[in-house]
Amino acid sequence: MALSRSRRSGRGFDYWPGFVDALSTMLLVMIFLLSVFMLAQFFLSRDLSGKDTALLKLSRQIEELTSLLSLERSKSADAQTNMALLSATLNDTQSEKTRLQGMIDAGLANANAMGGAAKQAQEALNAERQISARAAAQVDILNQQLSALRRQIAALEEALNASEQRDRESQVQIADLGSRLNLALAQKVQELARYRSDFFGRLRQILGTRPGVRVVGDRFVFESEVLFDVGQANLNPAGRGELDKLAAAVSDLEREIPPEIPWILRVDGHTDKSPIRGGRFQSNWELSSSRAISVVQYLITRGVSADRLAATGFGEFQPLDKGDSEEALKRNRRIELKLTDR
Repeated sequence: MALSRSRRSGRGFDYWPGFVDALSTMLLVMIFLLSVFMLAQFFLSRDLSGKDTALLKLSRQIEELTSLLSLERSKSADAQTNMALLSATLNDTQSEKTRLQGMIDAGLANANAMGGAAKQAQEALNAERQISARAAAQVDILNQQLSALRRQIAALEEALNASEQRDRESQVQIADLGSRLNLALAQKVQELARYRSDFFGRLRQILGTRPGVRVVGDRFVFESEVLFDVGQANLNPAGRGELDKLAAAVSDLEREIPPEIPWILRVDGHTDKSPIRGGRFQSNWELSSSRAISVVQYLITRGVSADRLAATGFGEFQPLDKGDSEEALKRNRRIELKLTDR
């Protein structure tokens, strides 16, 4: 009988170290799986944070992915909660082990009681194994969802690359269109310059070398005295005769220039810097503008299209000669004609 108890006592001491090793191994496996999961989360977060502002174009899809990631994090939190429960269960098991060891130390006589405690310990171990299996299944599900998330991100990157490629192609097309437009504009400008040269040449032939009429750069200039009396904006008879010749030249020009070239004949009024005292006009601005408008209105009555004319007044602020002599003041009182684009 004593020998039998001694053998039973020996078997009891051999069982518990194995039981503890099994529980320790299980805990290490769970910690390893949790570490793998956290490492996967770290790399996933680093991959996600590396995306630049171009992903803003796909913001709605990113928001959906963010929601999915939040769901996965929630599941991960549930898994951590389960791990905490497992840890608590392990602590309970350790307490139970301590209690059983006390029973062994108290005496091995009650073999039936010892057998019942061993059965309870085995049942607790089986329960822990089931919990571990469920936790492993949850980790596997999380890994699958992370893989699906990576595939979705890869699809988004592919769509983004395709969009950037389309943008690059569009930029090339826009640059090509801009080059062709600039070339077309340059051709129109050259054509207008040719017609301007012909027009001024024709005006020289029509108006001759009359004093008070001259060409300055790209403008044809009438001294105000040729068209108007002093301080007046109504054309004098001699001025109407000169503008009749000009109207004929402009009408011929309208027929020659292709309609797709957007040109106008700008009539600019200028005065000298002598202030106006009394009379119809309050300032040189008004006088210069009224003279320009009178020329435009007369040209319209002589058959020139109104949409090919423009009137502007500059007052005394664009002088040809900044001197104070009578000759300088006379040169600054003028009407300028400029053929330009609209």
